[in-house]
Amino acid sequence: MLIFRQLLDTQSSTYTYLLGDSVSREAVIIDPVFEQMRRDVALINELDLRLLWSLDTHVHADHITGAWLLKQELGNWIGLSASSGARGADRYLADGGRITFGQRWLEARATPGHTRGCITFVLDDTSMAFTGDSLLIRGSGRADFQEGDPRLLYSSIRTQIFTLPAECLLYPAHDYRGLTVTSVEEERRCNPRLGGDISEDDFVAYMQNMSLPHPKKMDIAVPANLKCGIPDGDPLRLSEPSWAPLTCTSTGVWEIDARMLNELLETVQLLDVREPDEFEGPLGHIRGAKLIPLGELSRRAGEVLNDRPVVAVCRAGARSAQAVLILQQAGINKVAKLAGGMLRWDAERLPVNPVILPEPCPAGKATPAVSV
Repeated sequence: MLIFRQLLDTQSSTYTYLLGDSVSREAVIIDPVFEQMRRDVALINELDLRLLWSLDTHVHADHITGAWLLKQELGNWIGLSASSGARGADRYLADGGRITFGQRWLEARATPGHTRGCITFVLDDTSMAFTGDSLLIRGSGRADFQEGDPRLLYSSIRTQIFTLPAECLLYPAHDYRGLTVTSVEEERRCNPRLGGDISEDDFVAYMQNMSLPHPKKMDIAVPANLKCGIPDGDPLRLSEPSWAPLTCTSTGVWEIDARMLNELLETVQLLDVREPDEFEGPLGHIRGAKLIPLGELSRRAGEVLNDRPVVAVCRAGARSAQAVLILQQAGINKVAKLAGGMLRWDAERLPVNPVILPEPCPAGKATPAVSV
């Protein structure tokens, strides 16, 4: 069985794709984004995968690839087109080249035109293909820089992508309208630039009159991507929280281990987002924690000071993850959640405020019921 995940970088509207072989647990990632490295590594670890390859469909102009950064973290190989002009890859792919992971593989189909080094990756059973910026959902990549050529792009799409089976699902590198997937049959029929009876001259005339501004990050992204994600000068580094050893989850939320939090209780603010009955219930609460139930946090976020890091706490970790996002939206940046919540804290036998139990009744009298 194929393991497949589609991930989104909201800043650049870039889709990243993770594919894994369920037997060998070997995996490849397509079009990773530099700033999303932690998310990608966390997901790979959560799915118990071993990343073999980081692949790029082309030299991107709107974001820096995460290929180099992933290689530093996981030791994977880097692959991209032999026509890309990039340096630093472990393998340069020509038309028809294969990338194998476990019992599965991707075939590289050269689809130049958006840039000279564009590749479409086709899964072994032709059930899905990853088209980069060559073919978008109801559109196509532009062809006015990086040696782009609208006639070459038209030919690439018609001969290399539209010749795939009609039911083949197509996954682009970008979409700006929230669309996630299309198919060969849909694009043959419905693509306003390339479908139906639209001729090469029709397409070229359309593309030559788009008058689009260049991507904002082009002057930074292209030089970095020509070195597989290493920018000019000192390599970019993702900023690491300095106030505690934290771990980033696949949802992008920082979390702290229970024992580490216990050592830092005097330097952080604890925000318990459970309900009042849970706060005083069997699991108890951590000394010094401030109670603001999650449902009230959006309107009461101003009660949380910004002078010390904040750790959100709940029963198991789900509500506290949402609390982190709410606090970040309120401008509090030094914030994390307690991994595993109070269940983990209790399992580690760490101290809680004592739960006050009712005193025993005199002999012969019934013990009053206690609500917990």
